[in-house]
Amino acid sequence: MKRTPLYDTHRELGARMVEFGGWEMPVQYTSILEEHHAVRRRAGLFDVSHMGQVDMRGPDALNFLRRLVTNDPANLTIGQAQYTLMCLDTGGVVDDLIVYRLGDDHYIAVVNASNADKDYAWMVAHADGNLKLDNISDATALLALQGPQAQAILQPLTDAQLSRLAYYHCTSGQVAGMQALIMRTGYTGEDGFELMVPGEQATKLWRTLMAAGTPHGLLPAGLGARDTLRLEASMPLYGHELNEEINPLEAGLDRYVKLGKDFVGRDAIVAARAKGLTRQLIGLELVERGIPRQDYPIEHAGKAVGRVTSGTLSPTLDKPIGMGFVSAGLTEPGTELEVVIRNRPVRARVVKRPFYRRSKA
Repeated sequence: MKRTPLYDTHRELGARMVEFGGWEMPVQYTSILEEHHAVRRRAGLFDVSHMGQVDMRGPDALNFLRRLVTNDPANLTIGQAQYTLMCLDTGGVVDDLIVYRLGDDHYIAVVNASNADKDYAWMVAHADGNLKLDNISDATALLALQGPQAQAILQPLTDAQLSRLAYYHCTSGQVAGMQALIMRTGYTGEDGFELMVPGEQATKLWRTLMAAGTPHGLLPAGLGARDTLRLEASMPLYGHELNEEINPLEAGLDRYVKLGKDFVGRDAIVAARAKGLTRQLIGLELVERGIPRQDYPIEHAGKAVGRVTSGTLSPTLDKPIGMGFVSAGLTEPGTELEVVIRNRPVRARVVKRPFYRRSKA
């Protein structure tokens, strides 16, 4: 398994390590519940260096991206980011990713760890013109500082004016004397920042952030809390809500699909929409005792209608929640369903997503 530059730091902190996407990663340090609440109430620090990063430069970089992804990077200003997807010709999702525009002809894409090699090969296969692609994943580290106290922790360490950095924007700046790309994005449903630095500076940055954040209640957080946090915020996870057999419209990601331009998979997505979607992603909440888990069957009036893609007992809401695909006619909030748990149908209902939305106050 691969290891991030912070592997030794995680072991020193007593983290429980697990395999994830080919990487040995911390799933928790103390408890998933404690780390989850720290992010919602104060702040948490995640090592997300396992995520892949691809640098794209050249006069044809924009045209390349416009053909490759579903969203339209032509709308990006310098310093702005965009959630988007890459699709197969069949319309299925190769991966979801975030594209950051760093200069006139310069972009960086952050992709899922388990798909990094596949994604880079996909990009290379579709590249042409005056364009340079560089998989910089092994040379960089990525740390995510998330939670309502994130700005208060980070601002004293950087010359960047964080109050002027809008959500889904990025800027270059010094953080504790280290040159970093500072991105106001995340995967928790909270405000926060992701910091990209050279891999050899990861340990120094981690320790600096932890020292600065401890008075604010900052805790190191692992993949367990990251998963419960993203599920409460209804953010999709590749391999659960997205894969090569699912198209973006089925996953409810219509707003990230710009059908007014040409891109790989567009024709198949248009055809699927015209034909009518047979399944769609929903949010669900159990009415009875139990926890929905991935691949549990979903029934309606005793008939199989879909499967759970993700589920947990929400630490913030203290109720069992999940997402899953069901037949297209069963997506209206309030629709009664059953989730089959150990051969027992448990009552559930469709609810609006996201399950949790942070206060803007």
